Amino acid sequence: MQERPAGYSGAAKWLHWIMAIIVLGLIPMGIALDKLPEGPIQDRAYNLHRSFGILVLALAIARVIFRRAYGAPAPYAGLTKFERIASTAVHHSLYVLIFLVPIAGWLWMSTYRAEVSIFGLFILPNLLPQNETLSGFFGGAHKALALLMAALLIAHAGGALMHAFVKRDGVLHRMLPDAWGPALDRLQSALGRPNRS
Repeated sequence: MQERPAGYSGAAKWLHWIMAIIVLGLIPMGIALDKLPEGPIQDRAYNLHRSFGILVLALAIARVIFRRAYGAPAPYAGLTKFERIASTAVHHSLYVLIFLVPIAGWLWMSTYRAEVSIFGLFILPNLLPQNETLSGFFGGAHKALALLMAALLIAHAGGALMHAFVKRDGVLHRMLPDAWGPALDRLQSALGRPNRS
């Protein structure tokens, strides 16, 4: 059995934050797309949304491979039973959704027969034949799953902020890149003495 590492590696931390930043931009962008006037601006926005969605899928695959190869540290020892169950459920759900949301979007575009250019580098291949019924289904699934992901991300972020500024334990520091840790320490000090463990 593989021994658990003592903490997250720098690569794992940066993968986490790069994906988080992209996803946090993609969700409101996806909501705004239909409200843009038809034309070149909307077309460019759709292409950017699709391109970054496929990038998230590629990063998710890389993250799973990395996690399988190097493992992940044990859950934080100071968590209550409820916190451990809730955080595990949210983390596992987000891992599933980080795959399902872009795959549903890809299937939506495949069955709709939209030509998807990925950052102008290549055209995304179609996974299924054109089908109006399936296009409606996958489009609805993509949007619903993205909204579910948004809700879980709010819960995830709320938990992280609670640990950082209410409990003031070491949970958030575990996933922060080393360069960001001192900034959080200074912010905690400004709000009261930090109590990392």
